[in-house]
Amino acid sequence: MCGINAIFAYRADAQCVDADELIASRECMRSRGPDAADQWGSDDRRVGLGHRRLAIIDLSEGGRQPMRRGALTIIFNGEIYNYRELRAGLEARGVTFTSHSDTEVMLRLFEEQGTAMVSELRGMFAIALWDDAKKRLFLARDPYGIKPLYYADEGGTVRVASQVKALIAGGKVSKQFDPAAAAGFFLRGTVPEPFTMYRAIRALPAGSYCFVDANGVGEPQSYFSIAATWRDAVEHARDVSEDERLAAVHDALLESVRYHMVADVPVGAFLSAGIDSTAVVALARETGATDLQTMTLRFEEYRGRVNDEAPLAALVARQYGVPHTIRDLALADFKAELPRIFAAMDQPSVDGLNSYFISKAAAEVGLKVALSGAGGDELFGGYTSFRDIPRWIPVTSRLARVPGLSNGVARLNASLAKMSRHVSPKMGEILRHGSSYAGAYLVKRGRFLSSELPDVLGNDIAEEGLRRLNILGLIERAVTPDPGHPFARVAALESSLYLRNQLLRDMDWASMAHSLEVRVPLVDAFLLRKLAPVLVTRKERGKQILANTPRPPLPEDVRRRRKTGFTLPIKEWLGQEGRVEFGKRSWARKVYEVMFSSENGSW
Repeated sequence: MCGINAIFAYRADAQCVDADELIASRECMRSRGPDAADQWGSDDRRVGLGHRRLAIIDLSEGGRQPMRRGALTIIFNGEIYNYRELRAGLEARGVTFTSHSDTEVMLRLFEEQGTAMVSELRGMFAIALWDDAKKRLFLARDPYGIKPLYYADEGGTVRVASQVKALIAGGKVSKQFDPAAAAGFFLRGTVPEPFTMYRAIRALPAGSYCFVDANGVGEPQSYFSIAATWRDAVEHARDVSEDERLAAVHDALLESVRYHMVADVPVGAFLSAGIDSTAVVALARETGATDLQTMTLRFEEYRGRVNDEAPLAALVARQYGVPHTIRDLALADFKAELPRIFAAMDQPSVDGLNSYFISKAAAEVGLKVALSGAGGDELFGGYTSFRDIPRWIPVTSRLARVPGLSNGVARLNASLAKMSRHVSPKMGEILRHGSSYAGAYLVKRGRFLSSELPDVLGNDIAEEGLRRLNILGLIERAVTPDPGHPFARVAALESSLYLRNQLLRDMDWASMAHSLEVRVPLVDAFLLRKLAPVLVTRKERGKQILANTPRPPLPEDVRRRRKTGFTLPIKEWLGQEGRVEFGKRSWARKVYEVMFSSENGSW
């Protein structure tokens, strides 16, 4: 896990690479890679690559980056879990190596296969590779978008980095505000890719690659689609018995967890009382892991309540025989850490606080790598969206065809919502947007309504932001091609939108603030291809199949526990502060105020 950055002056009349800018951008990402730093520049000063290293695989000098072999120079953020098999295949074909790193494997693989290489990589990655022979820069990002990669092309020079803030830190990228980002943030609670806070900066889409040459940044080319993978699974669904299904899920998950344990440093795990993280810990122990260390957060405000995860997490740790750490977190700790949280938050988000504090706890016990159960709900149907959206569609699609009905219901519901907080303003939007999966998902997962944005952002910003964002079109792309099955459609939506733009992105900035690499065994393209054909034929939805997967199965208390989510008691803390009118919406406004202003504001 690392921080990477690059500058390529691709036009002949562009200024040469400024070494000070390259270093300033790189050093903005010091916490992403505290173990080492280096940079490389071409002889003609048209190209510069920078790297901050968090050493996980091949801790020797042989794993340093930028790494150069012949005409190719690479910088890479992430981990390739199947690099040993890929290396063995290359060696069998006569390729020799000078290190034991996954980075060199990618270099040699690119020499042999070119862009086809990316489909061979099992892991999380963001790559920038300079090809001196062809005078072009290759950029690529892993299938799910676990690792971020941003670029700014303002004509003549392209700049690339692992963080939006790193591009800004170089001092030569425009900081002009993007209204589409603001609209997306309030609608979704995060900025949807490819947008960022700034007009000049874009995210390379997950599961895609592109080239930068003398003509600038080329159109990203998709090599992996979650929607297409689910569509293929529906078309080739396997009608199997429940025992066969459980065996297939067990074998695929165990393989994924085993790959995610590959490291030259100890690996820990986040442990809540939920099925996802508990299953990951159980499977890690089943792989034979003997030095796994787990950690849980505890809050006095939750003590004795269903969302107090500490007692059950401790029971699980005892059952599986792993050392376990419980960290108490109080309001004073939260307030003291808040300025550092906003400094670490690369783009505005209403989430990520839980990831920040559990990553802090893991780093404080000396870990550099931790496993997370993120992705289980998206893969196995753990959200209420898997139940609600397919139920809505048959009804709302018919009602939406009645002239004037949707607008009338929306106006009535808006009036009722103003009179009673028990009436959700969303209800009026179901008929307006609920005739499609994209529209229904917008209503189900929305934070603010489009109609509310003028009051939040002002008419001009809201109008431009909504137009440029085109939120329904953006959501529709997540189910294109059509997976052709209700469960598969919702799974594609949740994985391509909420998981990618919220959970994974928050996990990245929050963990990297503490120089911790977080791995997500349930978020894996190889795993999805194996499991999707047997999951779409399930009659019973939910995550019980995941709970029954480890051998032995998870404790009964975990399997029966009501889903609560991994949250901080912010509402209770604000109540202690005398701020009773606090909720998700006011927190969103607070984040927006801080992240989109030059001052950090006050708590």
